[in-house]
Amino acid sequence: MNGRELLIGVTGGVAAYKTAALVSQLVQAGAGVSVIMTDAAQEFVGAATFEALTGRPVATRVFGEAEHPLGAHIELARRAELLCVAPATANYLAKAAQGLADDLLSTLSLSFAGKIVVAPAMNCEMWAKPAVERNVEQLRNDGYVIIDPEEGWLSCREQGAGRMASPERIRQAIVENLP
Repeated sequence: MNGRELLIGVTGGVAAYKTAALVSQLVQAGAGVSVIMTDAAQEFVGAATFEALTGRPVATRVFGEAEHPLGAHIELARRAELLCVAPATANYLAKAAQGLADDLLSTLSLSFAGKIVVAPAMNCEMWAKPAVERNVEQLRNDGYVIIDPEEGWLSCREQGAGRMASPERIRQAIVENLP
């Protein structure tokens, strides 16, 4: 991982705490990691956590960030080899499957030319919905790498499929999909 440039997108789910562990592992392995957070993600884990782990500012806005005069979605996309979204909420999956771009992460996903790895995390009923299944299938057809969620205890106090994959499993998928 030494010298590899990665983007990690974080969406609004309680599994975002696992993403902090993933980012830490990647940085310790020598990767340069830039984190993009949605507004909802910041309700679960603060940007300061990822800034401390990466030594880089966290990108959160499409416009107005002085360090990205061409736009964060362009500059971040150009310098990275792989984009991983973890956790990926049902909202993010729907946006990506339909090509919607209304925040930095969804805009970046459209402008990123490399491999995109996605680790969904959500309530088991949400994961089982036909609309989510269609969106995941569309993303697979579009070339996204989907790391299916695991079965287990969910934050909604239920057991079932929807638990985000472990940081180690996501890291392995990142390594396997680097160019």
